Amino acid sequence: MSLVEKYALLPDEIDRRSIEVVESSLPLLEGLTPEERYVVCRIVRAEGDPEISKSVGFSPGAVGIGVAAINAKAAIVTDVRMVEVGISKALLSRCGIKTYCQIDTPNTAERAKLDSTTRSVAAIRELKPQLDGAIAVIGNAPTALLALLDMIKEGQSAPALVIGMPVGFIACPESKAELAKVDVPYISVWEKRGGSSAAAATVNALLGLALQEVTP
Repeated sequence: MSLVEKYALLPDEIDRRSIEVVESSLPLLEGLTPEERYVVCRIVRAEGDPEISKSVGFSPGAVGIGVAAINAKAAIVTDVRMVEVGISKALLSRCGIKTYCQIDTPNTAERAKLDSTTRSVAAIRELKPQLDGAIAVIGNAPTALLALLDMIKEGQSAPALVIGMPVGFIACPESKAELAKVDVPYISVWEKRGGSSAAAATVNALLGLALQEVTP
């Protein structure tokens, strides 16, 4: 018997069994709605780490706001391609949703030089026309989240929801602490943890909830 025959399963079966394992391994999470718990399950599955569940935070009603935004065909704006490619194209197509990312465009590179800043900051500034009413997903650079929060505080942009999950050691916990202070709905992974896979998994969870394909 080959290793594929011994261990490999089809995608739907992998997903079903993975969620069962995640559910059984999750610590007791007080005060979460079924929808919030489902989002946490998808993050845990993406990260392979039940402990991350203790670090996931929601502003009141954030999941419902995200689902409503998807049902209204809101754009999904990402900071990096890693987040964008991790979002299910099949679910996006069924929801009629477009994604936008500017991290690797010539315009962003030029703006980073002109503004004397990072490409992550410049990319978020380049996405200003797409941000109003959008789901803004930050899964890589804390500076991208900080730039987004500056734009929101200055009244330049008004996303419907911020998925703020950058990862790292420098300015990462601070960026998420600042997110919690801004008047915008959010889903986050606190402190240093997060990343593109967690951010994309959160979007995929919201898409599944919007399509009513899952029972939290």
